[in-house]
Amino acid sequence: MNEVRTSAPLAPCRPSGSLSSIAVGESEAALAPAVFPAGRWRTIFDAISARMADYAELAKLRIAVLVLVTVSVGYALGSEDRFDAVRLAHALLGITIAAAGSSTLNQWWEHRTDALMNRTRRRPIPSGRVGRSEAVVFGLATALAGPLYLAVTVNPLVAGLTLLTVILYSAIYTPLKPRTALCTAIGAVPGALPPVLGWAAAQNGLTWEAFGLFAILFLWQFPHFLAIAWLYQEDYDRAGLKMVPRTTQGRSLAGLLAVGYAVALIPASLLPEHAGLAGTGYLAAALVLGLGYAFASILFYRHETAATARRLLWTSLIYLPTLLCILAWDHYRLLQ
Repeated sequence: MNEVRTSAPLAPCRPSGSLSSIAVGESEAALAPAVFPAGRWRTIFDAISARMADYAELAKLRIAVLVLVTVSVGYALGSEDRFDAVRLAHALLGITIAAAGSSTLNQWWEHRTDALMNRTRRRPIPSGRVGRSEAVVFGLATALAGPLYLAVTVNPLVAGLTLLTVILYSAIYTPLKPRTALCTAIGAVPGALPPVLGWAAAQNGLTWEAFGLFAILFLWQFPHFLAIAWLYQEDYDRAGLKMVPRTTQGRSLAGLLAVGYAVALIPASLLPEHAGLAGTGYLAAALVLGLGYAFASILFYRHETAATARRLLWTSLIYLPTLLCILAWDHYRLLQ
C-alpha cells in the first residue's frame, strides 16, 4: 500500500515584522512633535531677526533714544518732588509707539526719493524688504495707537500733543521737503515738542516754563540739520529735496543761518535758570556750551567744507545731551 503522508498543520498567518514596524513607526511619527534640523531653526531665527531689524529701521529707534531723553528731562523738571516713575514709563512707551509710526509714514511717503539717494536707498521700503502697503498699515496703526495709549494711561493733553507731533512731521514737514527749504523750520516744531510732552505728562497742563524747553530744542535743531543738509546736499539735489537754503544766485546760506540760530540759542538756554528750574551751575554750563556751539557754527560759516560741517554736527550732538543732563542734575540739586 502506498503510504499516505499528512502534512504538518499550517502556522497561523502573522504580519511581517518589517510591515508591522513600519505601521507602528508611522503611528508614532504622527503623534510625535515635528523636529527640524538645527540648520532649519537657524534659518527661521535669521529670518525673524532680519524682519525685526527692518521694522526697527522703519521706526528709527536709535533716533528715538534722544527723543526719549528729552521727554524724560521735561518730565523730571515738571514733576518737581512728585516724581512718578510708572507714569513716566507709560509716557515713554506711548511716545515711542507714536514716534515709530511717524518715522514709518515718513519713509513710506519718501520711498521714491529715498531710492535716489545713496544714504537712504538701502532702507527697507526702497530696497523692497518691506512692501509699501505693509509699511503704511504699520505706520498708521502705531501712529494712532501711541496717542490712544497716552490718553488712557497719562492724560488727554499729552495724547493730543503727541498726535499733533505726528501730523506736523509726517503730513506737513515731509511733503514740503521737495517744495521749499522752509520745511526745516516747520520740521523743527515737532522736533522741539518732546520735552513739552514730558512736562505736560508731569504737570497735567502747560506753563510758560515748558516754552523755555521748547525754545532750546527748536533753536538747537537748525545748526544740527543745516550741517547734515550741507554734507548730503548732492544726495538731496539728486532727489529733488530742497534742504539747503540758498540765495537767488545759488549760494548756500547754511553757514550764515547756523550762526544766527546758534547765537539765539545762548539766551534761550538761560531761560530755565530764569524760571527757577536750575541754578548758577547750569547757567555757567549753558554759557560755555552755547559759546562752543556758536564757535563751531562760525567756523562752518567762514569755510563751508565737509570738515567744518562734521565738526558742527558733532558739536551739536555733544551740546544737547550734555546741557539736558546738567539741567536735570542742577534742578534736583536745588530741590534738595
